[in-house]
Amino acid sequence: MTQQLSEDLRNFVASRSDFLCEYCLIHQDDTLFGCQIVRIVSIKDGGNCEAENLAFACTFCNRSKGTDPRTLLGRTGELVRFFNPRQDTWHEHFYIEGFQIKPKTHTGEVTVEVLNFNSTERVLERSALCESGRYPVATALARMKTK
Repeated sequence: MTQQLSEDLRNFVASRSDFLCEYCLIHQDDTLFGCQIVRIVSIKDGGNCEAENLAFACTFCNRSKGTDPRTLLGRTGELVRFFNPRQDTWHEHFYIEGFQIKPKTHTGEVTVEVLNFNSTERVLERSALCESGRYPVATALARMKTK
């Protein structure tokens, strides 16, 4: 981010998410590169650095998303926006099957695809975290439903 965020705002955004990536639900302690405070809508698209436009995201989700708020749905060519943690509820757009994050909606579909939720490495990571109790799906989903 080019604008400096206050420590209070950083702490607010991180704690609001329970220190989980608001896209893939991995905890910041369980990802090698940690998580970052990111803009949901980039500056080029009119986004700002206020709490309602900020999300807590792991490096992999953030880098995969980039600055675009939407992309084309491959099978239809329709322009579809990505999941927005401030406007959307995680469980309405995604569900977990095995160790994969699956889409329920077009928004979920483009988000799963572009953010690479189900790459081999990420599925293996999620599997290991689930088996060690570090990716508590039910607990994470319950927390996300109340946000």
